[in-house]
Amino acid sequence: MSLQLLSDFSLLVHNTFGFDARARHAMHIDSVDAAVALATDPRIANMPQLVLGGGSNIVLTRDFDGVALIVGITGKRVIDEDDDAWLIEAGAGENWHGFVAWTLAHGMPGLENLALIPGTVGAAPIQNIGAYGLEMGERFERLSAVELATGERADFDRAACAFGYRDSFFKRAGRGRFMITSVVFRLPKAWTPRADYADVARALEAAAKPDAKAIFDAVVAVRRAKLPDWTVLGNAGSFFKNPVVSATAFETLKQREPGVVSYSQADGQVKLAAGWLIDQCGWKGRGIGGAAVHDRQALVLVNRGGATGAQVLELAEAIKRDVLARFGVDLEMEPVCL
Repeated sequence: MSLQLLSDFSLLVHNTFGFDARARHAMHIDSVDAAVALATDPRIANMPQLVLGGGSNIVLTRDFDGVALIVGITGKRVIDEDDDAWLIEAGAGENWHGFVAWTLAHGMPGLENLALIPGTVGAAPIQNIGAYGLEMGERFERLSAVELATGERADFDRAACAFGYRDSFFKRAGRGRFMITSVVFRLPKAWTPRADYADVARALEAAAKPDAKAIFDAVVAVRRAKLPDWTVLGNAGSFFKNPVVSATAFETLKQREPGVVSYSQADGQVKLAAGWLIDQCGWKGRGIGGAAVHDRQALVLVNRGGATGAQVLELAEAIKRDVLARFGVDLEMEPVCL
């Protein structure tokens, strides 16, 4: 199989921050066979490789002296069904929000809380995306991938993916080694609504008994009201993870900061609202160059126009220093940096 090798390729439309970084080369990968063929393609032998889906979780601080692999493997189908659940497979290049809408349109709820999250299906397990009381890992069954160095196909179950909070094997030991080609989800037929988050609950007040579509619509409305549209104002969504601290550390912090926003965890630890911490440090609406903290949601860093990836990182480091100095809490970035 011979794939077209593009040169001096702009990544402008392949990252949601809107940085006009360039790749030395690029290839569009629209099939599993194409992914397998990469390992034996002499044109890219020993060349650094960067796998890109929707580019919604990356900060490009420079041009990439290698080959960008643009994943465009599409398709979605029900592969199995029993009395308990549907098993649904989607290509890694499918738009995530479009896939969630498709499952609901076909009467298969369960992913509605993850509506309007930017990016692709293949990127979802890497980040273990989550929102409004649901993490993707709860609906995950398995995924298929290709090891870039060997061209060998591999399947990963939930245990092999080692999901954590906005984390997985593919962000750690497996980073840069694999291209995810498809993902299978298990959607239980015994559907239970997740509508406890205050913003979503308020949006659902008029619904006596909200169904999955009502929750989907509420989540979309809340996200559109709180978060900037990346096609208008470049961003990568939530830029920092909500830090998790011990109960002891939380009690100490609460004595100093009685208004701290927090969420108790099942294991006894406490999750803090990173956006609140950042807001209390006075960063909302402030920036460095073209990079700024969004004026309505302090957890989101934006490209106000002409920002560079380096400016975004400089801003992020300044925020981290201030939060650490005031609260003794170390913030961790969600996006991957190049």
